[in-house]
Amino acid sequence: MPSSTMILRRLIGSALAIVLSLSVWSIAPAAQAFDNPELLPTVQTPVIDLAKTFTAIQEENLVKDINTFEADTGWKLRVLTQYDRTPGRAVRKYWGLDEKSVLVVSDSRGGNTLNFRVGDDVYKLMPRTFWIELQTRFGNLYYVRENGEDNAVIDSLAAVKTCLVRGGCSVVPGLPEEQWILTLTSSIIGGVICGFAGQYRKPNGGFAWQWALIFSPLWGILFFAFGVAPVVTRTAEWVPLLRNCAGFIIGVLVAYLTPVLGQSNPSEEL
Repeated sequence: MPSSTMILRRLIGSALAIVLSLSVWSIAPAAQAFDNPELLPTVQTPVIDLAKTFTAIQEENLVKDINTFEADTGWKLRVLTQYDRTPGRAVRKYWGLDEKSVLVVSDSRGGNTLNFRVGDDVYKLMPRTFWIELQTRFGNLYYVRENGEDNAVIDSLAAVKTCLVRGGCSVVPGLPEEQWILTLTSSIIGGVICGFAGQYRKPNGGFAWQWALIFSPLWGILFFAFGVAPVVTRTAEWVPLLRNCAGFIIGVLVAYLTPVLGQSNPSEEL
């Protein structure tokens, strides 16, 4: 028979499930606010700041910048910030969202503050992976905590505009420090694997190129695919690439010379 502790845990779990169900049911009527056109302003504006994310000056500059960009390029950028209420699908008619539109939605209630509604013509230039990377880079809680929700929206818009002017992007431009550290780490690990694979098998045998080539799919993926490619596709700066190449070479030397450095001189017999 189950112990009293197990029975108590089941009762507590059942009670929590009932409470959660009742809370969801009690909140359900508020779902009507998720399609509320009354929240829309009476005048046309490309920025609807229901969450009061921007200052008055920020909003004014953002509106001016979006209107200028649309007049110059034809691409339609729109921004909606919300918290407890949202106009929902009503923004589609209000803004006339079409195939050339990008809607940035900022909502701090979720784990990621940013969401994007993208037209078909825009998807042809920036694939789904681009928007996932854009969301995770600028909408994550760490970035928002360090830079603010306002800058998260502004920086994501800047990346979108850059790619639209370029005629498309497969990745988000720019190389954040944390991403570069990952590429550097991958380069060093790739170098270590290459160095261990190339350790000499015979005395004075030199670098074992055959073994290094056998393991090349492993260290090659780490260095080229995860160490070099993310850098060259996101920035034209040569310093991060040079550092990653140096990290790879250092990893090779350290791993290759480890047996030599570890050898101890035999003690002289008296």
